[in-house]
Amino acid sequence: MLRSILLWRKVGINPLTFKKSDNAHDYNGKVFKFITVFELLVVGIYAFKNEWYEYLLPFWYLEYAILQKIGWTLLFLSLILVWISQSQMSTSWRIGIDEENKTKLVTNGMFSISRNPIFLGIIIANIGLFFLIPNAFTLLIISLSTISVNTQIRLEEEFLKQEFKNDYLEYAKKVRRWI
Repeated sequence: MLRSILLWRKVGINPLTFKKSDNAHDYNGKVFKFITVFELLVVGIYAFKNEWYEYLLPFWYLEYAILQKIGWTLLFLSLILVWISQSQMSTSWRIGIDEENKTKLVTNGMFSISRNPIFLGIIIANIGLFFLIPNAFTLLIISLSTISVNTQIRLEEEFLKQEFKNDYLEYAKKVRRWI
């Protein structure tokens, strides 16, 4: 959220590109919002309504201190990965596909290792959350998020092929989708 506000103030462009239409891109934006609210609800129940936690169907057999440490580590690493990657995109960073404002193809920094380091960070964060609070709903969040992220990646790849043509195709040959 902070990155969105900073970009909006810097260049006057709202980085949130999802609209209210029913095309695949905007539908996926609605799925992202649902997952985010769902995730906040699950974390809120865990943090503030411990007596409701049993309704999240906890996997008590995964509640080990070492897994919680791994979870915190993954959350911290994902935060760093996402922050650095968004920073390296600079004014090209958007949430979704921006067909109205031209951007540059970012291929340096984290993007020289992964074509999707921000999405990779999101997946890592969701796995970290599962290790911290292992239950049926955090597992569902991983599943829904993975499907939604992979859908968004494919939509963005099609857009980038059209927008940057051979530059993007050459980049995609050199750098893997994930790592």
